[in-house]
Amino acid sequence: MKMTTKEMCIQGLLVALVTVSTMIFQIPVSATQGYIHLGDSMILLISVFFGAKYGMVAGGVGSGLADLLSGYAHWAPFTFIIKGIMGYLIGKIASFSEKDERFFTSRNMLGAVIGIVWMVFGYFIGGGILKSSFAVAAVSIPENLVQGFAGFAIFLVVGLAFHRAKIYKFVLSR
Repeated sequence: MKMTTKEMCIQGLLVALVTVSTMIFQIPVSATQGYIHLGDSMILLISVFFGAKYGMVAGGVGSGLADLLSGYAHWAPFTFIIKGIMGYLIGKIASFSEKDERFFTSRNMLGAVIGIVWMVFGYFIGGGILKSSFAVAAVSIPENLVQGFAGFAIFLVVGLAFHRAKIYKFVLSR
């Protein structure tokens, strides 16, 4: 599948958006040896407004880069896969389109929740592999849920603002 120059530029900007939003505000969490950040909210928004392909690349590459640049290189391969699949799942389930210009649909909300649940499960598996103990990795589940649903709350607020500003007219004209 061939991408136009415009599509490559949009994809690059979305990757940068996820990377920067993940790195700009980090709260370290000792139980996960990771951090809480704003990047998940961007993955949710990108996946709903731009679809699975953009969500997958922005989520995987952007989050993986943030891990590499933030000193969490040991998590980067896991993050690349986990966040890439997260963006893909959300984009495939979400229903935002030119015909249905509504942000608050059951499919968009379901996609977001499934994406977050996948992220928590993925980091549980990744943590179990890295720590050689799934019992130890289970300790990270509550913090990952907090991270995911904090991102969901930001997603709702920003998504509402985008919807009221009719930002979808600009996004869908890409």
